[in-house]
Amino acid sequence: MENITNGHWIFAAIFAISFVGFIVWSYRKDLQLHKVHYKGSSLFLLGLIVLAFLIYVFRGFMK
Repeated sequence: MENITNGHWIFAAIFAISFVGFIVWSYRKDLQLHKVHYKGSSLFLLGLIVLAFLIYVFRGFMK
């Protein structure tokens, strides 16, 4: 970490801001397409979270 100069930190900050900006721009551009192709994916994610929670809860009861 001692060889990292201010230029490196500036580059990293500009890169991170640009990268996040590009990701947000791409997501907003494809939002209508996501609504068509990924309809119901939030229910699937909720199901996975509930399943993981149930496994965590019942794991304690099985011991």
